[in-house]
Amino acid sequence: MDDQYFLKKAIELSQQSVDIGGYPVGAVIVQNGAVLATGLSNGKNLHDPTSHAETAAIREAANKLGERDLVNVILYSSLEPCVMCYAASFWAHIPKVVFACSRQKVSQEYYEGNHDIFALNEKGKRKINLVHDVGLEGEALKVIQEWERSK
Repeated sequence: MDDQYFLKKAIELSQQSVDIGGYPVGAVIVQNGAVLATGLSNGKNLHDPTSHAETAAIREAANKLGERDLVNVILYSSLEPCVMCYAASFWAHIPKVVFACSRQKVSQEYYEGNHDIFALNEKGKRKINLVHDVGLEGEALKVIQEWERSK
């Protein structure tokens, strides 16, 4: 299984998130080639602004492993992580984050801020391998744009 396999899983989760009234983002954390944790962007329904797909997956993975350092995992997200999710990945010591859709492709109305996680990453003393896999960007963007049109 490769990055695109797990990105497809994250995109499927983004649709599940929309289906339950959340935002169009899904995340998967993989360890040793197997899914360890998943997350939906369901903060609106949970009344929790920190409940983004990536943070939900990080919480689940940390709980399953019984530790906060996720040094042997890869985080896959259907959308480029926001600054909060990037920071959570940094503090969890996640070495690699792969995402399908860049923030430049989505409406600024729903993707807040002008931050650049790549620039933030360069300033940190510990770098995350940030990978924008454009191969599935259209598939992830389709879920996002359908959600945006419904608003």
